[in-house]
Amino acid sequence: MSRRTSTMANGSSSALSNGSAEFSQPEAYDKQKILLSSDPGHFSLIRALHMADFITELNGKSSFLCPVPLPCLCGILSIFSSLRYCIDPTSHGNLWIALALLPLGFFFDALDGKVARWRKKSSMMGQELDSLADLISFGVAPAAVAFSIGIRTTVDHVLLAFFVLCGLTRLARFNVTTSVIPKDKTGKASYFEGTPIPTSLGIDALMAYWVSQNWILESLPLGTWFTGTAYELHPIALVFVLHGCLMTSKTIHIPKP
Repeated sequence: MSRRTSTMANGSSSALSNGSAEFSQPEAYDKQKILLSSDPGHFSLIRALHMADFITELNGKSSFLCPVPLPCLCGILSIFSSLRYCIDPTSHGNLWIALALLPLGFFFDALDGKVARWRKKSSMMGQELDSLADLISFGVAPAAVAFSIGIRTTVDHVLLAFFVLCGLTRLARFNVTTSVIPKDKTGKASYFEGTPIPTSLGIDALMAYWVSQNWILESLPLGTWFTGTAYELHPIALVFVLHGCLMTSKTIHIPKP
């Protein structure tokens, strides 16, 4: 989960940029609201973004190229690579590309926070861009890789969808509850409630190992349960269910670095 949060001057907090109160800018937020809602000029959306937002969109799509943000370029390209493998499973190259793009997305996710702290600028757009980019890079894209390597039964689909929805719920809860989570002396939240969604990179590493061993498609570890019935599933899909439960847990508190 990205660490972009900011404390507003009236005492309320909002997950907007990096969790540091030292660059709270309520006046800047007000100006951005006006710009986003009332400016009819060309490229008004571009002008409303800060440098950290552009980097977030590298984990999405650079607004220098397109005025409409398409969050999570790395995640989107990973999904496309997974689909290309489904079309042509004769080579594992597309699978490796799909897997490699996910840690690259995490790199951009972390970099945008460092840039926000460096420039001491935050953005109303940051909260939404971060959540959307994280959902695609660390939720939808890993599920797409799982599908491409053979986790494809009807029950598998439900289990993977559960994982993605847990990620969505976890991100929404973070945005809503960040103001009430205890803060350290810099104003940054002291802990993550539930495992952050980027921890799905652990599952990506596991899938990469399976690919390296050619344990995919019909050779997936543990095979299937209830084979030949409407309830057929790959038990390894339960790893995604477990991870989804950990993300949405309210009792797991992970200290923020």
